[in-house]
Amino acid sequence: MSEVKLRYSDEDLQEFKGIIDKKIERAQSDLALLQSAYKNDANNGTEDTSPSFKSFDEGSDVMSKEANVQLAIRQEKFIRDLRNALMRIENKTYGFCRVTRKLIQKERLILVPHATLSIEAKRKQ
Repeated sequence: MSEVKLRYSDEDLQEFKGIIDKKIERAQSDLALLQSAYKNDANNGTEDTSPSFKSFDEGSDVMSKEANVQLAIRQEKFIRDLRNALMRIENKTYGFCRVTRKLIQKERLILVPHATLSIEAKRKQ
């Protein structure tokens, strides 16, 4: 008879912590790029004071900025979810499905370390 795991081992939790730390680092780097793109930090020219009217370019720029803002918002949520996963690791409650209350498969957590639903629960949604 196979043994039912009550929680992930401390070694497993440390492995997940390493994966999450790397993902947070990468996500923060991506977020910084997105933020600089919509804040125009790199452009200190006089392009915006030019008397010419480039409505198509301006419209495109606005749409591009809006898209970057939306991506940045998603990235911030991703970082928040990853940090919440780190808290669950500290509390040793990491890896439990919030619907079924069973352990989420390790393979799923390696791919989606901030997951709070098992595949079973996700399919029911």
